[in-house]
Amino acid sequence: MYILWCILIGYGIGCLSPSYVVSKIKKIDIRKKGSGNLGATNVGLVIGKRWGVAVMIFDILKAYVAVKIGQYAFTGKVLAGVLAGSAAMIGHNHPFYLKFRGGKGLATFGGLVLALNPIHFLILLTLGIVASIVVRYGVMLPLTAASIFPFVTAWSHYRMAGNDWVYGLLAFAILIPPMLSVVLRHRSNLRRIREGTEIRFLDGFRGKRYEEK
Repeated sequence: MYILWCILIGYGIGCLSPSYVVSKIKKIDIRKKGSGNLGATNVGLVIGKRWGVAVMIFDILKAYVAVKIGQYAFTGKVLAGVLAGSAAMIGHNHPFYLKFRGGKGLATFGGLVLALNPIHFLILLTLGIVASIVVRYGVMLPLTAASIFPFVTAWSHYRMAGNDWVYGLLAFAILIPPMLSVVLRHRSNLRRIREGTEIRFLDGFRGKRYEEK
């Protein structure tokens, strides 16, 4: 029963969309501007940095809170936090009331990792930033982190469960859907890289914005 509750609670929290609320406040449908994505990065590029930062913080907290609720509500259940956090990512990426078209999951992914293991968060963030600087495109941050995270989490849950590989493999399996969603939701970035229209990693910090769609 705790599995169902973790999924419902996480998905419900994840469905909360601050970027959608901001677009309503500013009377700008960001789904038709910039990258067309309902996420912090597009809000920052289309509407402004301050709004983007606010959305990013909210999106991080969504997954963080979901993980903590799962952990505290179901103490002793090793996988509760992973379940709730993963469901929050799915809710963020695919909210039911927005035709399952939400954000790309980077901020909620960050909240999930931060809640489960702050050290892993710092490691993945560092590796992702290095990869983005080397390749010169920010999309390498989520792609790198999403590729590595299931493995490090599987290992940590294996250790948490007293060297029981069943829990490690289950943690890995639970994370595959949200990580795959992150990768697939960034296909448009990869397409723009091929077309030469993707904003480079450091250009985003210099205030460059996407042209309207």
